[in-house]
Amino acid sequence: MKLSMILSQLSTGMAGTISIFVLTLVFSLPLGLLIAFGRMSKNRIVSGIFRLYISLMRGTPLMLQLMVVYFGPFYLFGMNIGKWRFPAIITGFALNYGAYFAEIYRSGIVSMDRGQYEAAKLLGYSKGQTFVRIILPQVVKRILPAITNEVITLVKDTSLAFSISYVEMFTIAKQIAAAKTTMVPFVAAGIFYYIFNFVVAWVMELLEKKFSYYH
Repeated sequence: MKLSMILSQLSTGMAGTISIFVLTLVFSLPLGLLIAFGRMSKNRIVSGIFRLYISLMRGTPLMLQLMVVYFGPFYLFGMNIGKWRFPAIITGFALNYGAYFAEIYRSGIVSMDRGQYEAAKLLGYSKGQTFVRIILPQVVKRILPAITNEVITLVKDTSLAFSISYVEMFTIAKQIAAAKTTMVPFVAAGIFYYIFNFVVAWVMELLEKKFSYYH
């Protein structure tokens, strides 16, 4: 099978891979911040709930979570899940990565010097203004390396969508390899993932430089 034909078939799955990646970040990054706030709540019940959530998301396989999110509505409510596959993938990925991002956010927030909060209060800033204008930019600068690691992992984890029969690039590569008895599709897919991660790392490096003025 010609390489051009293999690349043509793989390209149909690349769109799915990129969609999973982008939408997961769109939902999981803000979700992670909300979870972090819940985890740091002074209310022990609220804090305990979010602590348990984070523990479950980080302590169980993402593949299992995708299956639960996808098949759960059918087994629990008898819902027709024919059109639920892609939304289930985004939901599963967002819930999982939201937990990881939450701990990264939390580590950055608790590392901030309490004196900055007190100084902002003396200057007349509210708690919300203090966090958004003073604390958050510094937190982002501190956690960018850890966020970068998770984002790079996400690129590779998109291949787990095959577990609920979603056709993304890795799924197509496996199908072609099995049908044509060749390793070329896997090599091509590996090159794509590498280039994708290279671009992601480059973008995150630019962001780190943008926030470099926060010390």
